[in-house]
Amino acid sequence: MGITVVFGVFLAVVVLVVGYVIVCYNKGISLRNYVKEAFSTMDVYLKKRWDLIPNLVETTKGYAAHEKSTFEEVIKMRNMAYSGLSQTEKIDVNTKLSGFLSRLIAVSEAYPELKANENFKNLASQLSALEEDIAMARKYYNGTVREYNNFLQYFPTNIIGSILGFRTEAFFEISGEERNNVQVKF
Repeated sequence: MGITVVFGVFLAVVVLVVGYVIVCYNKGISLRNYVKEAFSTMDVYLKKRWDLIPNLVETTKGYAAHEKSTFEEVIKMRNMAYSGLSQTEKIDVNTKLSGFLSRLIAVSEAYPELKANENFKNLASQLSALEEDIAMARKYYNGTVREYNNFLQYFPTNIIGSILGFRTEAFFEISGEERNNVQVKF
């Protein structure tokens, strides 16, 4: 009778451990899918901005020909195949693009006739709305990444997650350049 009790207790412990691992695995999958969904939502807005950039650059180019290097940098980045970029590459490229767009808008401040151009005003308005959408999507994405990373870093799920191949995700942070005020110099 003593062996059956020990075996029963051992079996119960094994079932509890396996059950806990299954629950942790399913929770990890669920959280990872939230991160993917959040990035996909943000990616839609980033792609819209990506498609808006050439029009904005072309409209601005005629008014500020001496800002050639800024335009060339933006166009160089924009000419990358967006669909071929990984999630990390998209975050990196869009972080850099945000800095360039800030400089592009700053350039427009120096040209009243550009600011009065209806096409430019329309594009700038669209960009402004997209930037707000991107900020909200970035906030949602970073929140889901925080939940997912917390799950993977808490004990004992950090051990289980590591064994099952879960990896933390990167936050979408603004660059140091975006943190500074834009300065226009001629």
